[in-house]
Order: sequence, then structure tokens, then C-alpha cells
Amino acid sequence: MKTILFQGDSITDAGRDREDNSYLGCGYARLVESVLGYEEPNKYDFQNRGISGNRILEVYSRIIMDILNIKPDYMSILIGVNDVWHGIDWQNGTGVKRFEKVYDMLLTELKEELPELKIMILEPFVLKGPATDNREDQPNRWEAFSSGVYEMARISKKLAQKHNLKFVELQNKFDEATKLAPPTYWIQDGVHPSAKGHELIKREWLKAFNEIK
Repeated sequence: MKTILFQGDSITDAGRDREDNSYLGCGYARLVESVLGYEEPNKYDFQNRGISGNRILEVYSRIIMDILNIKPDYMSILIGVNDVWHGIDWQNGTGVKRFEKVYDMLLTELKEELPELKIMILEPFVLKGPATDNREDQPNRWEAFSSGVYEMARISKKLAQKHNLKFVELQNKFDEATKLAPPTYWIQDGVHPSAKGHELIKREWLKAFNEIK
């Protein structure tokens, strides 16, 4: 049986059960599990280790327990928005240079220690919403979010190319979706997807997975 690992922040976490690994939460990880588990019974073991609030720094700090010890055959990583958000609200952002350095270090070590592991880098994304839009006390909040996440997405793509990994574009998919319905229809607060937003991620995830498996 092949192991698929979902790694990232709250978007991946999506309320997963820390005590019962069989419940992957209510997000895209569970939707992927429902499709692949139905289409190919007993072929994959699905593991979700996303943790709400994580930046790339926390993902790297968990490399042993939550990646290497699991020894996945496939892994997707969705990270970057908290590296921006924590800087905007709590002066604890990662910064572009540190984000690239730590992400690069994570991928380098994974390739060295798990050379057969196939990795997909999911693009961080953001839309306008209650958590990201301008406020009276932060008139440039949306610009800080959008430009910051854009930089994290740029670095994510750069590292995917450097390490010859599959990069899964999501920002433009959400931007296109807003032509059909308002941003909050897809991403409730500008950061966390609705059920429809998770479905969008699931579809792009599966397209990429079918190219690398």
C-alpha cells in the first residue's frame, strides 16, 4: 500500500482528528481520499499532518515526526499564507529570504533521505475577505496580504522548478472562480476555503497527482 501525506497549515488541517488518523478533516485532503479511495480500494494509506497556524518554520521543525517517520510515497505541501499573515498581525512573519531558505532546506533534506518520495508543491493563495481586506486601522492590509502571498507563491514555484517537483497553480484558479461567484463564496474569510474552494483544490490536486504517480 502506498502512503499519501498531506502537509501544511490550517487549509490542510481542516479540523482533522489528532487522535484518529483515519479522519482527515473536512477539507481537500478528505475529498482526495474519497475519490482515490473509491476508485482504487486499498491502494493508498492517507495521512494528514497539516497544523493550523503553521509557517514553513513549523513544517520544517516537524520534518522527522510528521514526514520522515511516516515515509510517504507521495506528499503535497501547501504553505505560505501564515508566513505573511503572522507578519501583518503579530510581527512574526517569516520574510521572503527566510521562507526560501527554510523551504529549500526542507526539500533538499527530503530528497536526500527519501529519494523515492514524489512531492507536489501547492501554490499559496489569497482572496479579498473579512480577514484580508483593508481596515480602518490597516488601510493597506489587502496590499500587504496580496503582495506578500504573491512572493511566497513565486518562491514556491521557483523551488519546485529547482528540485524538479510538480507545482500546482491555485491562485489563478481562484481568480477565475471569482468571475462566477464572489470571493467569499470560494474562500470564506480570504484565507480559508469554503467547501466549494476545497473542491477546487481537490480537482487541481488530482490533476497533478495523475501526472506524477
